Amino acid sequence: MDTVPNNFLGLEDKYAAYDSAQFAVLPVPYDATTSYQPGARFGPDAIIAASQHVEWFDDEVQSECHKCGIATLDPVEPNATGPNAMHQDLFKHARRIVRDGKFLIGLGGEHGISSALVRAVMTKHKKLSVLQLDAHSDLRDTYQRSRYSHASVMRRIVELGAPIVPVGIRSSSAEDHRFMKRSGIHPISARDCHTSDGWMDRALDELGDNVYITMDIDAFDPSFAPGTGTPEPGGLDWYQVTGLVRRVASEKTIVAADVVEVRPIPGQTVSEFLAARLVHKLISYVSMPK
Repeated sequence: MDTVPNNFLGLEDKYAAYDSAQFAVLPVPYDATTSYQPGARFGPDAIIAASQHVEWFDDEVQSECHKCGIATLDPVEPNATGPNAMHQDLFKHARRIVRDGKFLIGLGGEHGISSALVRAVMTKHKKLSVLQLDAHSDLRDTYQRSRYSHASVMRRIVELGAPIVPVGIRSSSAEDHRFMKRSGIHPISARDCHTSDGWMDRALDELGDNVYITMDIDAFDPSFAPGTGTPEPGGLDWYQVTGLVRRVASEKTIVAADVVEVRPIPGQTVSEFLAARLVHKLISYVSMPK
């Protein structure tokens, strides 16, 4: 009896083998610092299951990107000792993948995982800028007494020395706002994306040559992706997000990425399928000849 391989896109061995793959998908089923609605730990499995129903052919770029090789790794086991220990474990996992020359794609899980992934990527790409697609600025120094909270992830990334370009922001604390002013961070709000013709140009101008993209699914309006822990009204749409990612892939070099904060809703698969298609689009864009 034929079966579908349980990996991203349901690929047969010749396209899913780690040694020959260009891309490596790392599931991180972790949501210990989630402060509103837990459940993002189930996101990676849901995204991978949904991906097995995504068509391999991308009609926009006229290619089948899976032929570059997409390996799906075993999930990173959550460390119950605490967020700091989990950060260190995840960094070690991701660093091995980066050292092997793979394009790392993290699947969360909560957004707190992204600082460990960025830190690992920076062991290879010292000059790295980070494009943050997100509803929240996530720049608190600590939240609920954790420095590795989902609400502090971008603060930790800034401390690594990576400039950040936040896009889609529509919820910030006063602390976040003061930190952005003090640090010269110029967020592109969701309102800007809906009312300004030049917002993509602004984002590209702020980014360096090598780019890590962290994509919190709540950057999308909840009408597109309701399955997330902290939905915010007034978000981005599919073509805004994919249009920006395509431009970054065309004009910069994307070196790694993550998609986080998918919280499956029983009885519907809208959010995880969108996330799976988003990862497929990312791979398609990165694989395009420049």
